[in-house]
Amino acid sequence: MNQRRARNTDNTNRKPQRAKGKSERPEKRENDKPLRARKDDGPRTGPAKFKSNKPYKSFKKVKGRHAEDLQSSRDGSIRLNKMLATAGIASRRDADELIKAGLVTVNGKVVTELGIKVMPTDDVRYGGTRIKAEKKVYVLMNKPKGFITTVEDPKARKTVMDLFAGRVAERIYPVGRLDRGTTGVLLFTNDGDLAKKLTHPSHGAKKIYHVVLDKPLTNADLNLIASGEVELEDGKVPVDAVSYIPEKSKTNIGIELHIGRNRIVRRLFEHLGYEVTKLDRVSFAGLTKKNLSRGQWRHLNQLELNNLRMLR
Repeated sequence: MNQRRARNTDNTNRKPQRAKGKSERPEKRENDKPLRARKDDGPRTGPAKFKSNKPYKSFKKVKGRHAEDLQSSRDGSIRLNKMLATAGIASRRDADELIKAGLVTVNGKVVTELGIKVMPTDDVRYGGTRIKAEKKVYVLMNKPKGFITTVEDPKARKTVMDLFAGRVAERIYPVGRLDRGTTGVLLFTNDGDLAKKLTHPSHGAKKIYHVVLDKPLTNADLNLIASGEVELEDGKVPVDAVSYIPEKSKTNIGIELHIGRNRIVRRLFEHLGYEVTKLDRVSFAGLTKKNLSRGQWRHLNQLELNNLRMLR
């Protein structure tokens, strides 16, 4: 009897019983570190380090245009269409058409094969003129009134290129077009691919204009423009936004659109019986004329250039 009681009271070697329905968890100790970072732990100072005996997986093979550029940088060669685009002749796709048409020669021989690569020292000519790959340049101008948006004018009228006065060595050209009487943001570059991207209907860079009319715009016409149902001879005019400009008379209108058809803003209001007395483009593809007086220009900074390249 005494032996049985001693056996019942001796619990030193007995395993603790587990409660029914609960999983067995280790007891938390004071020196244990938390499994998850807490807010007061502060930010990490670097990437996490993982230890593993397994070898890293190989990277996927680079494909497409990036692979072409990578290969060009390795052996010094460059695809012919890329050289034409870099020189500002045309976009890569349009350059392919010039090559197929036999308008490009390499070292005196006409080349019609696509995908050919050339060296920077090769004699590449388009239309008989030798071309060289230039560094890409991006210039923003606040266009003044009275200048034509073209590189050359057969009538010897003032062009936007005259405003550079030879201070840009690269062969740049305007992206899109502003009428002679239209002022505001105008972009110049020798990057054929980006220029086509910004002007192509499938991308359509956003453009914002300040319009001044000869008479107040009625609410009915404002709503009609906003609906996108105004139809001209070349089709309807889709408008992203249109409104009266705050704290100004109803002759001052702000309009935003993506399409770039010829004189589209002027024709839109003329179709409804209004005359545009002043037209100023205040924004193009997110670029503004801030801190630029009429006729002044500047190079784009890296942030602006990155934003242009991310446009879809």
